[in-house]
Amino acid sequence: MKADHLIEMANQIGMFFDSLPDREEALFGIAEHIRKFWEPRMRRTLLAALDGHAQEEAGFSEIVFAALSTHRAALAPAAA
Repeated sequence: MKADHLIEMANQIGMFFDSLPDREEALFGIAEHIRKFWEPRMRRTLLAALDGHAQEEAGFSEIVFAALSTHRAALAPAAA
């Protein structure tokens, strides 16, 4: 999948969790959803986009950028 499509999907997930009153719970919820339901190759592509650009350049919403940055270790797929 292309990174821009994955970023768009992640931002949609972020819109849902952004409504939670507890910011830390929202960040964890975004990361946990991506960890549980996205296959490793999708997560690798998303994390590569995170590494390659600043938040606005890549198109990440603020909350998704924060969630991915904060919970990066949990999102990184195990080495093959």
